[in-house]
Amino acid sequence: MVGESDGPEDRKPQSDEVRSAFVPPSGTGATPQATPEDGSTTSEFAIPEGFSPEAPAEPEGSAFTTPHTYSAQNSPPVFTPAHGIPMVRLSKEAPWQDRMRTMLRIPVHERPALEAVQRRDDESGPAIPRVLDLTLRIGELLLAGGEGAEDVEAAMFGVTQAYGLERCEPTVTFTLLSISHQPSLVDDPVTASRTVRRRGTDYTRLAAVYHLIDDITSEDVEVSLEEAYRGLAGIRRNRHPYPGWALTVANGLLAGAASVLVGGGALVFAAAMVGAMLGDRLAWLLAGRGLPEFYQFAVAAMPPAAVGVALTLADVPDLRASAVITGGLFALLPGRALVAGVQDGLTGYYITASARLLEVIYFFISIVMGVLIVIYLGLQLGADTLDAEAALPTVDRPVVQIIASMVLTFAFAILLQQDRSTVLMVTMNGGVAWVIYGALHYAGNFSPVPSTAIAAGLVGLFGQLFSRYRYASALPYVTAAIGPLLPGSATYFGMLYIAHNDLDKGFASLTKAAALALAIAVGVNLGGEISRLFMRAPEALGGQRRAAKRTRGF
Repeated sequence: MVGESDGPEDRKPQSDEVRSAFVPPSGTGATPQATPEDGSTTSEFAIPEGFSPEAPAEPEGSAFTTPHTYSAQNSPPVFTPAHGIPMVRLSKEAPWQDRMRTMLRIPVHERPALEAVQRRDDESGPAIPRVLDLTLRIGELLLAGGEGAEDVEAAMFGVTQAYGLERCEPTVTFTLLSISHQPSLVDDPVTASRTVRRRGTDYTRLAAVYHLIDDITSEDVEVSLEEAYRGLAGIRRNRHPYPGWALTVANGLLAGAASVLVGGGALVFAAAMVGAMLGDRLAWLLAGRGLPEFYQFAVAAMPPAAVGVALTLADVPDLRASAVITGGLFALLPGRALVAGVQDGLTGYYITASARLLEVIYFFISIVMGVLIVIYLGLQLGADTLDAEAALPTVDRPVVQIIASMVLTFAFAILLQQDRSTVLMVTMNGGVAWVIYGALHYAGNFSPVPSTAIAAGLVGLFGQLFSRYRYASALPYVTAAIGPLLPGSATYFGMLYIAHNDLDKGFASLTKAAALALAIAVGVNLGGEISRLFMRAPEALGGQRRAAKRTRGF
């Protein structure tokens, strides 16, 4: 029958050659393969011997066809690898600052997935509003304490990732912090912001915030949201480590050490100390009355200048009134804000950098105004010994100057409310900075600008290494150490020339002071970046450190 001839047996292939999809055409001369033994699995999708597994080719005209140059071994980053997106563990293979900074410098579409280190007992997921609020409060304390914008963003990014919030984008400007979280591609984003209205200098509180962030981002310590909030509230309630009278004495000690650094003696030290302490008390009085900081700086600069002019009018022998005034300037120059402003500009945060530098300019103008008023009155009263040509002759007292630089750094650390465990390290760092500067400028006859930049670079290098060793902020190890390098004498020369109506030399000296200040800031930042070359990069992030790319395409 016809129906019986069309059965399955008749449609079955008659040989393995007909059935196999891998048999070469006739005439190619290929060696026929051995017939598989009974019990072995054969399939038309089996991979022949000698072939490596490759991804199946897409049909011609497909929208997902890869270029002909694509290979699985060297795939471009735009293609998702076959094994999926890597999961990164927030372990202590590198400090959290480096891990989060590396993540921030990776484009959003290339960032690997992060594994949350702080888990919840239930499966409801993290409380998104509370995590965002905690992140903003931590960022507020860091920004108010003087941290750079990139470090604040790295801290905020680390907190959100530790609690399991992916696709978060923190944004930091001079007075505003915001963070946006995208739950998924179809959900609406959640955005929160917070304004920084008050700033204060307390590096002990800053170090405590860093320890809290380190615990949150560590998989060895369990920190719930409630515990993190309690820790943050405790940090806010902590009193400053040093009382007000200690800060006033430290201010005077800083001015006295600075006056010795530029050539003064014991009498000059005492006069500069008294003038700086009077200026500090007057500034506190104005602050209690609610006057802006511009007027506080102007009034604080007047007593040291007034003491120098008074001793000049009294014709006290062996007295350098210019050293007294210069010592008072060292205690007022805003070196901390300058370094933070230049650092923000070098890392691509131009809005924040512009605001910080504008603040520095305002403070600098207020100091110049306060000192100029007193010097002009002194010249009208007959203080002719305030000679700009011989105000501060070059001195060669290396041992005395090294000791004075360390005393200046120690007093500066007290003013910054640093933790007692960091004071010794930063004091040694300041002494090393002055040794390098003195060896280059006085012994090697280098220009002051490159000498200052190299010394500041070593300050930044050692400061970053100290901070990574203790998983803390670099500011307590850097800011006070740059105190001996601040351009106090160049600033004083500029004001003195202007008071003598020599505007050309006056503005030239002030320009030199600005160049020295920029050299300090750039040197500190460059030293910090160089220090990261000696640290292990996070292996889970490719083992490479990306530079901050904001405006350039390469």
